[in-house]
Amino acid sequence: MLVQVEVVGVRIEMPSNQPIVLLREIGGTRFLPIWVGAVEATSIAFAQQGLEAQRPLTHDLIRDLFDRVDITLTSVHITDIRDGVFFAELLLRNSEGALEPLSARPSDAIAVALRTKSNIMVNSELLDEVGIDIPEQVANDVSAAG
Repeated sequence: MLVQVEVVGVRIEMPSNQPIVLLREIGGTRFLPIWVGAVEATSIAFAQQGLEAQRPLTHDLIRDLFDRVDITLTSVHITDIRDGVFFAELLLRNSEGALEPLSARPSDAIAVALRTKSNIMVNSELLDEVGIDIPEQVANDVSAAG
């Protein structure tokens, strides 16, 4: 089963000083932190804030390429974690129907999903395994901090 999540924002995890993308279960109190690279963190933050770089970033290029060849990103599925590495898939369709899912790093998948306003879904077993349950008031404070 899949659970829809929203991007709360990009944070810096201390003391490692590593960027993470924080996802929140819609209608719930579970969060999923995913460690990402600095470039991907910047791209996600730009998309979340509606900012445009002077020149297209890689994820802008992917969105524009999908538009040009008439492919729609229907959703992103974050499916698994193996040896500390998260896995994701892009679910795509064209005028003829659904296409074969495309494997992707979650950071890239999230960055493209934000640009195309596509749903981000997480495998519920994965959320059970590595999600963090935060009490409602704290969760609201974290979300408000954006």
